Amino acid sequence: MAGLDLPLGELAVFALAIAVSGVVSGLMAGVFGIGGGAVLVPVFYQVFGLLGVEEAVRMHLSVGSSLAIIIPTSIRSFTSHRARGAVDMELLRGFYVSVPVGVVLASLTAAAISSEGLRTIFAVITLLVAFRLLFNRESWRIGGEIPGNPVRGVIGVLIGYLSTLMGIGGGVMNNTFMTLYGRPMHQAVATSSGVGVMIAIPGTVGYIWAGWGLPGLPVASTGYVNWIAVAIIIPIALVVTPWGVRLAHALSKRQLEVAFGLFCVFVSARFFWSLV
Repeated sequence: MAGLDLPLGELAVFALAIAVSGVVSGLMAGVFGIGGGAVLVPVFYQVFGLLGVEEAVRMHLSVGSSLAIIIPTSIRSFTSHRARGAVDMELLRGFYVSVPVGVVLASLTAAAISSEGLRTIFAVITLLVAFRLLFNRESWRIGGEIPGNPVRGVIGVLIGYLSTLMGIGGGVMNNTFMTLYGRPMHQAVATSSGVGVMIAIPGTVGYIWAGWGLPGLPVASTGYVNWIAVAIIIPIALVVTPWGVRLAHALSKRQLEVAFGLFCVFVSARFFWSLV
């Protein structure tokens, strides 16, 4: 599987498997209203495993490819939200330095951490996200005003760092941060799209650097980014996600939170199991 000399038949199977993962992740992203990274990483991990990608690089490749896919979707989302005036630009400007700093630190970590370590981080944070979704209460608040620096800067570094290690656009973490300080969810989601741009672009570059020239990577990979996965997923996700959105409108907000929370529990358990 690794290398650049795959037979045409194996390359076709690889592309087909990635396409199927695009359908699954796009549908679930639409249903659960997320950017897709939290779905793409576990799906990629399964697909790359079925295709024989070495365990040592499989998780890193899943995370890096997910970040590359988030670039166009986060840019499109941010420009749309900003045109509607929904983005908190003042908060976003406060993240201009801290979030990229977190991304750089995560890229350095990714170059040194093992597959087991990366899977552990993903499993633990996903379980915490599941806990919040399953037991969420509208009354949960830390304060009425988002704090300024240095607290805001520290939060930005953490959002950039943890999101980059997980291959997500930061929406789950920034949404939690903003809503815990009383901001409406629609503003949190809109602002998170801008955070996603700050994470995805330098994060993709960081994962390319972290995996540059390593053995065991599949065909058409630059570092820890597989361009076949990226090229196939993006158009499929754009087509399929609206189907999930229509399905989501048939469910209540609480039903969606519980459903995605249970999905996160399953994903977390799957990664914990892989560590045994």
